[in-house]
Amino acid sequence: MKVLLVKTSSMGDLVHAMPAITEAASHLPKARFTWVVEEAFADIAALHPNVEQVIPVAIRRWRKNWIGASRELSAFVAWLRATKYDLIIDSQGLLKSSLIARAAQGPVHGFDRRSARESLSAFLYHNKHRVDREQHAVHRQKQLFAGVFGYIADREINYGLERSLAIPAKSIMLLHGTTWASKEWPGAQWTALAQLMNRQGYEVIVPSGSEMEYERAQHILGNASGRILDRVPLSDLIQELRHCTGVVSVDTGLGHLAAALGIPVAGLYGSTDPNLTGILGPATRLIVSDHLPCIPCRSRDCRYPNTGDSSNIFPPCYEQTTPETVWQALRLQIGSQDKKLD
Repeated sequence: MKVLLVKTSSMGDLVHAMPAITEAASHLPKARFTWVVEEAFADIAALHPNVEQVIPVAIRRWRKNWIGASRELSAFVAWLRATKYDLIIDSQGLLKSSLIARAAQGPVHGFDRRSARESLSAFLYHNKHRVDREQHAVHRQKQLFAGVFGYIADREINYGLERSLAIPAKSIMLLHGTTWASKEWPGAQWTALAQLMNRQGYEVIVPSGSEMEYERAQHILGNASGRILDRVPLSDLIQELRHCTGVVSVDTGLGHLAAALGIPVAGLYGSTDPNLTGILGPATRLIVSDHLPCIPCRSRDCRYPNTGDSSNIFPPCYEQTTPETVWQALRLQIGSQDKKLD
């Protein structure tokens, strides 16, 4: 059975789909999965052992100049239509993803209009499935796949990925980058955490993907011992991640990937809802803020009044998330993982 999966982005969304693929493959061992994904995240989709082929798409780049990208777009559609699929699943539920799914050859399945992120997408599917929106994204994906293939989804979460068999280096990666300002843990807190980890004998690794993130990474390291990974290829970053002892992460894609790889993770949550997009993994501990009535606001920008007082923590949902609390949470997960490896 040839199955085409359309879920193009973002990184965290791709990771959320992996347990659904693993479960579907266990019920249908002859299924062969092809995954359409944004070109920047092709290496993420290729990690899953049941994905035989990845078809990269460049919507984010093409929409800057659709006319100039016409040749690439035509080549993509030709590649998409070169194979006739037994099933096509749009598990993203957006108008753009439904258009990609319909461009391929085969019956298209997706969310019904009440379940999809963009209700218009449902009008382009041949088969529509009702999925509970008020559940974690991982279980939404699993429920959709179960409806498509006709089995009952279980609650097990198996990403299908394996951590490196090499002995982890004594290093911890700090994943500070996020597209939402409301999810950013204050720089001074990161700096204090880096120094604390140094005192415990750990090297600190801080990735950056832009000039702004590079400046923040420099501030985070300060005088601490560590490395900045500035705009390295995603494949190289994944290899660095595989060998880390642990990870501290805001709600961002690499944090979800680290958890999927079984790496100990301390996840910081304030503005986003961990019940819907919490980092899930066998060695994950979430530090969830709940001391303000606006948590979780689910907004990109914090609307809470900022007094401008440098002694205040902003966003205020992180007021009680101290470096010591974060380190204690991660240390417990590292200790628990070490016991499993013994």
